[in-house]
Amino acid sequence: MASNSDLVRAVESLLGVSLADSVSDSLLLIATTSAAVIIGLLVFLWKKSSGRGREVKPVIVPKSLLKDEDDEVDVAAGKTKVTVFFGTQTGTAEGFAKALTEEIKARYEKAAVKVVDLDDYAADDDQYEEKLKKETLAFFMLATYGDGEPTDNAARFYKWFTEGKDERGTWLQQLTYGVFGLGNRQYEHFNKISSYRAVFAAGAKRLVTLGLGDDDQSIEDDFSAWKETLWPELDQLLRDEDDANTVSTPYTAAILEYRVVNHDPTVTSSDDNHINMANGNAVFDIHHPCRVNVAVQRELHKPESDRSCIHLEFDISGTGITYETGDHVGVYAENCDETVEEAGKLLGQNLDLLFSLHTDKEDGTSLGGSLLPPFPGPCTLRTALARYADLLNPPRKAALAALAAHASEPSEAERLKFLSSPQGKDEYSKWVVGSQRSLLEVMAEFPSAKPPLGVFFAAVAPRLQPRYYSISSSPRLFAPQRVHVTCALVHGPTPTGRIHKGVCSTWMKHAIPLEKSRDCSWAPIFIRPSNFKLPVDHSIPIIMVGPGTGLAPFRGFLQERFALKEDGVQLGPALLFFGCRNRRMDFIYEDELKNFVEQGSVSELIVAFSREGSEKEYVQHKMMDKAAHLWSLISQGYLYVCGDAKGMARDVHRTLHTIVQQQENVDSSKAEAIVKKLQMDGRYLRDVW
Repeated sequence: MASNSDLVRAVESLLGVSLADSVSDSLLLIATTSAAVIIGLLVFLWKKSSGRGREVKPVIVPKSLLKDEDDEVDVAAGKTKVTVFFGTQTGTAEGFAKALTEEIKARYEKAAVKVVDLDDYAADDDQYEEKLKKETLAFFMLATYGDGEPTDNAARFYKWFTEGKDERGTWLQQLTYGVFGLGNRQYEHFNKISSYRAVFAAGAKRLVTLGLGDDDQSIEDDFSAWKETLWPELDQLLRDEDDANTVSTPYTAAILEYRVVNHDPTVTSSDDNHINMANGNAVFDIHHPCRVNVAVQRELHKPESDRSCIHLEFDISGTGITYETGDHVGVYAENCDETVEEAGKLLGQNLDLLFSLHTDKEDGTSLGGSLLPPFPGPCTLRTALARYADLLNPPRKAALAALAAHASEPSEAERLKFLSSPQGKDEYSKWVVGSQRSLLEVMAEFPSAKPPLGVFFAAVAPRLQPRYYSISSSPRLFAPQRVHVTCALVHGPTPTGRIHKGVCSTWMKHAIPLEKSRDCSWAPIFIRPSNFKLPVDHSIPIIMVGPGTGLAPFRGFLQERFALKEDGVQLGPALLFFGCRNRRMDFIYEDELKNFVEQGSVSELIVAFSREGSEKEYVQHKMMDKAAHLWSLISQGYLYVCGDAKGMARDVHRTLHTIVQQQENVDSSKAEAIVKKLQMDGRYLRDVW
């Protein structure tokens, strides 16, 4: 047995202290006991941290506390830094950015590639210039959203870049870049964001022709074609002389797959990840929505109508959510039970299965690839299919390729491979896109294709996206604790004969409000700020054009003006052009609008009824009837347009152009310049979809 002095020295070494030579037995006992406790605690923590197989929730560190990775990582000698940025609204641009990153990694050993969300690129605007000056080779995957606007995650960067371009001059001479844009030719401002030319003015060198992806056809084929023009250029930059004459190994993208962990429902419960946070630090956004109840739901159309339009109110009291008149609300709705049941059968899976998805292997190492972060879990398959899977839109080609890989019937696998190939472009465009076949319809056509859940949620079913609505209320006086939504039901036949039911509008149609049941419907929501605002000077004239549910933000405008008038504010003239089919069917908010006229919130209400006369009459016809008066107000005021971008908004824009040409007695090009100036000055605003 060791002597007391030996034991004392051991304790001194462990505890890092010096004990007196004449230490007593009792003190020694206390010291040794303390040491034993410390050792036991350290062993326990070591075992707990090294345990495999347990699911440990990560600690979330605020971005402000994280060091800038760019400042910490040195590109290895002989390597070339490549940065792939993305601006995405639905996840497609992000998927393309990650896919491009993986392919560059596979093709070029000397490439050090990083994919970057534009929203995360810099914590503060004043860091953008410094960081961009360090980039030498970059690619931008940029989607255009709404009325030619940047996506939410690219808006801050785009605003900074465009507003300060003249002050910075030529400052990006070191940058070589490429851009692939994502848009839809059905919309007026096709790929406006990706087509922005200020990068040239800044001195950057374009490596490859601008790619213009068209989501109205096959945007994946457009992306593939753009990449084929990219590789010869990158070969010149990223391949060494000794392998310059060799042929690159053909690249085939791996089919993405999450690791799936099944849970015992008797010992593991599913968490609800949309919990109200009624504190001053709660920030709700597209990634962190807030669960709120449906307070009111009612039908706006009269019984004679064969269509439906829902007025719905979300109760935001106690949540900390605030909004301004003219903002948008993002709503995460759920697929209906019928759709979920069908999906479960096609997958051959039990809907009560409790599982979770992971982007790492069992040993904790990353699965790699371009996997998106998984949705919260564990949850049942029923919940996952209802909340997180886009099941009713036509599937992408990548989804067909993933289905082909898991089709047990050879003929079905071959057909799916063909549809997903470049050679099958026309057939895909006709059979999938043109026929508006949903993912579930396609899976029903190929019943032997039963992908595992890890593949289904990673590569087959896109993430269900929030639906955006122009808020139809004002928080001032009328609805400080409510967010009002005006939603037309999407319900009609597709070319295949399937009845397409809009996910969110169908959910709203069947929502149970709190005023009818304590077991009411709820949804995760968040507010999306908008620049669709009333003038700061309320004496300035305004003209509002909003047929159908395009009336929504103007209902909020009129509520706001009523509150201002009650406060004694002097209001300028206001004209509202509204349109519907028939006053006996779909004249929504009719009584409210008439009251607003009587109260002076709106000077004149002009309504176009398209199905009452012998000829169809729309809002643009009513605008022409009042051309002189209309232009006299617009010349000194603001014009607002809300509604359908593909039809109504285009027609209204053409009508405005005609009115300017006639009233100003100018040619077409001059009229267009006048209209353009209205837009640039922020006096011609559109909230279109």
